[in-house]
Amino acid sequence: MTTVDSEEPALPEPGAGAEATATTTAVTRATAAPARKAEGLGPLLARLHFYAGILVAPFLLVAAVTGLLYTFTPQLDSLVYGQELHVAHTGGSAVPLSGQVAAARAEHPAGTLTAVRPGSGDDTTQVDFALPELGEKTHTVYVDPYTGKTRGQLTTWYAETPLTTWLDALHRNLNLGTAGRYYSETAASWLWVLVLGGLFLWWRRRHGKRTARRLLLPDRAAKQGVRRTRSWHAATGVWLAVGLLGLSATGLTWSRYAGANFGEALDALHSHTPSVAATLTSGTEGSGAAKSAAKSVDPAAIDGVLKAARADGVGGPVEIAVPADDSSAWTVTQTRNLWPVGRDSVAVDAATERVTDKVAFADWPVMAKLTRWGINAHMGTLFGLVNQILLAALALGLICVILWGYRMWWQRRPTRADRRAPLGAPPARGAWRSLPSWAVAVGIVVVAAVGWVIPLFGIPLAGFLVVDLALGALRSRRMAGSATPAG
Repeated sequence: MTTVDSEEPALPEPGAGAEATATTTAVTRATAAPARKAEGLGPLLARLHFYAGILVAPFLLVAAVTGLLYTFTPQLDSLVYGQELHVAHTGGSAVPLSGQVAAARAEHPAGTLTAVRPGSGDDTTQVDFALPELGEKTHTVYVDPYTGKTRGQLTTWYAETPLTTWLDALHRNLNLGTAGRYYSETAASWLWVLVLGGLFLWWRRRHGKRTARRLLLPDRAAKQGVRRTRSWHAATGVWLAVGLLGLSATGLTWSRYAGANFGEALDALHSHTPSVAATLTSGTEGSGAAKSAAKSVDPAAIDGVLKAARADGVGGPVEIAVPADDSSAWTVTQTRNLWPVGRDSVAVDAATERVTDKVAFADWPVMAKLTRWGINAHMGTLFGLVNQILLAALALGLICVILWGYRMWWQRRPTRADRRAPLGAPPARGAWRSLPSWAVAVGIVVVAAVGWVIPLFGIPLAGFLVVDLALGALRSRRMAGSATPAG
């Protein structure tokens, strides 16, 4: 739960009279020492939650808005690129896949054939051609599988349309390239901290009166002001917590720095995503490696390759990767992202139409499966429209939580004529002094380890601590100077 609220208890509402303020101040001073000792971790987390909410919430707000836009890209693609992606008539026999590839080649004479995604139902067949000037992108020609006629072409990125590619990049890096990825990784690196800290603070605040209703529903009886805003902020955050933690974890898996560490951990645990061996050995009958020189592949062989894959049990939508020459096998991989996910993959020797290697999704390591499912859920494809609606609700809920957090910051501002301020004061410094020495030592080790694994959590936290200590020292020096009697 992103918040910018102070967790100091029993503070008067903004605008309270001088008498109430004086009474509260006296009570606070009289009980400050024992209260701080008893509160333990709460004040420290409140201060971290407060500043993290102020500094990271803008990144989260941008991520929520851009993620909301990306959520419904399947529907947007159908609306914008219906001519290329779909056919009006379905059923009947399809033109041989080799004929569809030949039609695409006639439409696009230049480039290297790299992949084919056969169409079915009302989906067109997609044929990719790579050109050096496109980099990772390709030119995709769309072919009607029932007539063999082309329906257009687009510049795509890993089968994504230009619109989806643009919205994807907007969410990941604001279309600023590598530099822009710092924003999304910072958001993912701090989201879980804010969620867990917010849950703890809300649970702590409800001490002595914790019921399901008080934890899960906003206090509609609270009068207008910070208490009412806080109840909406916190209760909504509780409902969103599991989903936001999932988005944070899956977002980190493909981030630049934390994602690299995650990949190394998967490799160390032998839990990376497996792939088929596409190299044909000299012992393979009819393989190109047995010949004196490798030759370019024949696109017409795609019919036999697909037939062999289907006979081996590779069903549903697939992508056929075309090798650079006949010394390598063709690979056929399922691309079903809906639950149950289908990711079986086979390597096929085109010369013999035999499967030379196979990797079934059922045999993937557990961590690799969890990663795949998590990515699909994050992208809104795991459960279809239901997944998209849940993601949209998460994004809208997070936007509301952030706005309520900033509203609390404004509502907590002093309004007395002699103490006016534009914004609310942060929780008091020095809360860590109330913790046992062993807890401080363990906390430093844990935070350092997490910061090492998730650099864009650790670096901003270290920067905040340096600035906070510097400001605290400067304030202490100023107070000491003002207390010194004039000579």
